[in-house]
Amino acid sequence: MTIWDSLRRDRAADQFASGNAASNAIELTKRNPSVSLTKQGATTGNLRVNLSWRMRTSDIGGKRRRGDSLLRSPFKFFQPELVQAHTQGVVNVDLDLGCLYELADGTKGVVQPLGGFFGSLNAPPYVKLSGDDRFGAPSGETIYVNLDHRDEIKRLLVFVYIYDQTPAFDRTHAVVTLFPGNGPRIEIELDERAPQARSCAVFTLENVKGDLMVRREVKFVYGFQAELDRLYGWGLQWGRGYKTRT
Repeated sequence: MTIWDSLRRDRAADQFASGNAASNAIELTKRNPSVSLTKQGATTGNLRVNLSWRMRTSDIGGKRRRGDSLLRSPFKFFQPELVQAHTQGVVNVDLDLGCLYELADGTKGVVQPLGGFFGSLNAPPYVKLSGDDRFGAPSGETIYVNLDHRDEIKRLLVFVYIYDQTPAFDRTHAVVTLFPGNGPRIEIELDERAPQARSCAVFTLENVKGDLMVRREVKFVYGFQAELDRLYGWGLQWGRGYKTRT
């Protein structure tokens, strides 16, 4: 190893420890899967968890031929064709954000759009979903966690699932971003290839002897909430749910 390789490795480690200087963000990856909110000084106030996504036109209905267009405008070769998720009528996407919770007193449940379980911020479970975004508005879907009640929260599992007849995860370019009350934001990309998966466990938030730890999971399953429940041992009873038409 050269001295330059060593310097690059040390610089990368420092960048992760303090957040990305350019974007003020910490990205959780397979190599660096966890971060302590306690050490970041971010254990009070509301933790905001946001889901956003986008799609490329080439992901819809297979590859699109762009030859004629490139001949007319060759610089378009360097411009990926993006379709924002809120373009209803072009892309039918409905990603939902949810959270399994277990409180210190043993209470367990779920916060999710399906069934209208939107939770509560100032009363148990101290987790609240902002609403159900069916068309991928720029603000996405957001869950708030009241960390002023952190001692009453044992563990949370934040997950994303694809509702009904929508494209697969490998086409959605989804990102879950955590915005603590203090310190850099935390980003988790759902970037692994799982074309048939319907749900994804994104991260856990666990109170370990007073230390609030966020751990990247990014585990895709082919079923829905019941399969995530079995994977993480929540022990809830599940039934088939539907949304009302808009």
